Amino acid sequence: MAIWNSLGKYRDTGLLILRIGLGVMMIMHGLPKLQGGPELWAGVGKAMGNMGIHFIPAFWGFMAAATETVGGLFLLLGLFFRPSALLLAFTMIVAGLMHLSKGDGISGASHAIELFFVFFGLVFVGPGRHSVDKK
Repeated sequence: MAIWNSLGKYRDTGLLILRIGLGVMMIMHGLPKLQGGPELWAGVGKAMGNMGIHFIPAFWGFMAAATETVGGLFLLLGLFFRPSALLLAFTMIVAGLMHLSKGDGISGASHAIELFFVFFGLVFVGPGRHSVDKK
Protein backbone atom coordinates (compact mmCIF):
# COMPACT_ATOMS: atom_id res chain seq x y z
CA MET A 1 0.00 0.00 0.00
CA ALA A 2 1.22 3.44 -0.90
CA ILE A 3 0.40 4.92 2.50
CA TRP A 4 2.83 2.59 4.27
CA ASN A 5 5.60 3.31 1.77
CA SER A 6 5.22 7.07 2.19
CA LEU A 7 5.77 6.87 5.95
CA GLY A 8 9.50 6.32 5.37
CA LYS A 9 9.96 10.05 4.88
CA TYR A 10 8.87 10.56 8.51
CA ARG A 11 11.66 8.48 10.10
CA ASP A 12 12.96 11.44 12.06
CA THR A 13 9.48 12.17 13.39
CA GLY A 14 9.18 8.54 14.47
CA LEU A 15 12.53 8.77 16.28
CA LEU A 16 11.36 11.98 17.98
CA ILE A 17 8.19 10.25 19.21
CA LEU A 18 10.25 7.29 20.45
CA ARG A 19 12.77 9.58 22.18
CA ILE A 20 10.08 11.63 23.90
CA GLY A 21 8.13 8.61 25.10
CA LEU A 22 11.15 6.69 26.36
CA GLY A 23 12.76 9.80 27.83
CA VAL A 24 9.69 10.82 29.84
CA MET A 25 9.19 7.28 31.13
CA MET A 26 12.84 6.92 32.16
CA ILE A 27 12.71 10.26 33.99
CA MET A 28 9.55 9.17 35.80
CA HIS A 29 11.20 5.85 36.69
CA GLY A 30 14.53 7.33 37.80
CA LEU A 31 13.54 10.56 39.58
CA PRO A 32 12.02 8.89 42.67
CA LYS A 33 15.19 6.81 42.98
CA LEU A 34 17.37 9.89 42.62
CA GLN A 35 15.36 11.71 45.29
CA GLY A 36 15.37 8.65 47.58
CA GLY A 37 18.77 9.36 49.07
CA PRO A 38 21.71 7.19 50.12
CA GLU A 39 19.67 4.44 51.78
CA LEU A 40 17.63 3.82 48.63
CA TRP A 41 20.72 4.19 46.43
CA ALA A 42 22.49 1.50 48.45
CA GLY A 43 19.55 -0.86 47.95
CA VAL A 44 19.49 -0.23 44.20
CA GLY A 45 23.29 -0.45 43.99
CA LYS A 46 23.34 -3.92 45.52
CA ALA A 47 22.20 -5.16 42.11
CA MET A 48 25.79 -4.70 40.95
CA GLY A 49 26.60 -7.70 43.14
CA ASN A 50 25.19 -9.85 40.33
CA MET A 51 28.18 -8.71 38.28
CA GLY A 52 30.68 -9.37 41.07
CA ILE A 53 30.88 -5.73 42.21
CA HIS A 54 30.13 -5.54 45.93
CA PHE A 55 31.79 -2.28 46.99
CA ILE A 56 30.16 1.16 47.49
CA PRO A 57 26.60 0.13 46.57
CA ALA A 58 25.26 3.64 47.31
CA PHE A 59 27.48 5.02 44.55
CA TRP A 60 26.26 2.45 42.02
CA GLY A 61 22.65 3.04 43.03
CA PHE A 62 23.09 6.79 42.63
CA MET A 63 24.66 6.22 39.21
CA ALA A 64 21.73 4.04 38.12
CA ALA A 65 19.20 6.64 39.35
CA ALA A 66 21.13 9.48 37.69
CA THR A 67 21.45 7.52 34.45
CA GLU A 68 17.72 6.84 34.36
CA THR A 69 16.83 10.46 35.18
CA VAL A 70 19.46 12.53 33.39
CA GLY A 71 19.93 9.94 30.65
CA GLY A 72 16.17 10.01 30.10
CA LEU A 73 16.29 13.80 29.79
CA PHE A 74 19.20 13.63 27.35
CA LEU A 75 17.38 10.94 25.37
CA LEU A 76 14.29 13.14 25.18
CA LEU A 77 16.32 16.14 23.99
CA GLY A 78 18.61 14.18 21.70
CA LEU A 79 21.61 15.57 23.59
CA PHE A 80 24.63 13.30 24.20
CA PHE A 81 22.27 10.76 22.69
CA ARG A 82 24.51 7.79 21.94
CA PRO A 83 26.44 7.84 25.25
CA SER A 84 23.14 8.21 27.12
CA ALA A 85 21.54 5.34 25.23
CA LEU A 86 24.60 3.16 25.91
CA LEU A 87 24.52 3.94 29.65
CA LEU A 88 20.78 3.25 29.75
CA ALA A 89 21.36 -0.07 27.97
CA PHE A 90 23.96 -1.03 30.59
CA THR A 91 21.58 -0.02 33.39
CA MET A 92 18.93 -2.29 31.88
CA ILE A 93 21.39 -5.22 31.79
CA VAL A 94 21.99 -4.77 35.52
CA ALA A 95 18.23 -4.45 36.16
CA GLY A 96 17.51 -7.59 34.17
CA LEU A 97 20.20 -9.56 36.03
CA MET A 98 18.79 -8.30 39.33
CA HIS A 99 15.30 -9.56 38.46
CA LEU A 100 16.66 -12.91 37.33
CA SER A 101 18.74 -13.32 40.49
CA LYS A 102 15.71 -12.51 42.68
CA GLY A 103 13.90 -15.42 41.08
CA ASP A 104 11.45 -13.26 39.10
CA GLY A 105 12.14 -15.35 36.02
CA ILE A 106 12.16 -14.12 32.47
CA SER A 107 8.72 -12.54 32.83
CA GLY A 108 9.99 -10.40 35.71
CA ALA A 109 13.13 -9.40 33.82
CA SER A 110 11.51 -9.00 30.41
CA HIS A 111 10.84 -5.25 30.67
CA ALA A 112 14.49 -4.50 31.42
CA ILE A 113 15.68 -6.91 28.74
CA GLU A 114 13.37 -5.35 26.15
CA LEU A 115 14.57 -1.86 27.05
CA PHE A 116 18.17 -3.03 26.76
CA PHE A 117 17.54 -3.98 23.13
CA VAL A 118 15.74 -0.69 22.43
CA PHE A 119 18.50 1.45 23.93
CA PHE A 120 21.29 -0.60 22.37
CA GLY A 121 19.59 -0.36 18.97
CA LEU A 122 19.23 3.40 19.38
CA VAL A 123 23.00 3.67 19.84
CA PHE A 124 23.33 2.61 16.20
CA VAL A 125 20.31 4.49 14.83
CA GLY A 126 21.08 7.87 16.42
CA PRO A 127 18.71 10.59 17.57
CA GLY A 128 17.37 11.67 14.19
CA ARG A 129 17.16 15.12 12.69
CA HIS A 130 14.92 16.64 15.39
CA SER A 131 17.50 16.66 18.17
CA VAL A 132 19.87 18.99 19.97
CA ASP A 133 22.80 16.85 18.71
CA LYS A 134 21.73 17.38 15.08
CA LYS A 135 24.72 18.34 12.99
